[in-house]
Amino acid sequence: MTELLHRPWPWYVTGPLLGLVAVSLLAIGNKPFGVSSNLRHIWAACLPGNVAYFKYDWRRDGLWNLVFILGVVAGGFVGGVLLANPHPVATTPAAGTSLAKLGIHDFSGLVPRELFTLHMLLTPRGFLMFIGGGFLIGFGTAYAGGCTSGHGITGLAALQLPSLLTVISFFAAGAAASFFVLPLLVPR
Repeated sequence: MTELLHRPWPWYVTGPLLGLVAVSLLAIGNKPFGVSSNLRHIWAACLPGNVAYFKYDWRRDGLWNLVFILGVVAGGFVGGVLLANPHPVATTPAAGTSLAKLGIHDFSGLVPRELFTLHMLLTPRGFLMFIGGGFLIGFGTAYAGGCTSGHGITGLAALQLPSLLTVISFFAAGAAASFFVLPLLVPR
């Protein structure tokens, strides 16, 4: 059983499982699926204040989603720490060559160490990548009405045209950032 947990599962297993999640959420009342909505639920639970956006029954509307995000964090810990793969992240030779041109050579962890270190965070480029990028992601998910998982799984399963357009724009923006923005931010 442990061997099964240490290797990637094939798409024909994980895809239908994810599809069952989306169908289940539709069956129990069109519950939105995603991570970004949890920020609203946490804020409503901890500091509702006088803002109308945060005045709702978060226990009824968001408790299941808060339990889901706790499961995501616990699953990340189990997968990243307890079941950590000792082998470097597998990349294609073309990806390795492209990353090497950007000065990224260490693939021993889940993320390149040249980008994700405290030293990198304290540089102007690192600050822009982490803090600025985090702000843009937060603003973008609020502006788009959800995150990639919410639109890509629940929105597409509900056949919502805005979710289709949003998912297309997520992928286009991600590709553009990979080719045009990332080379400007990576230290040389």
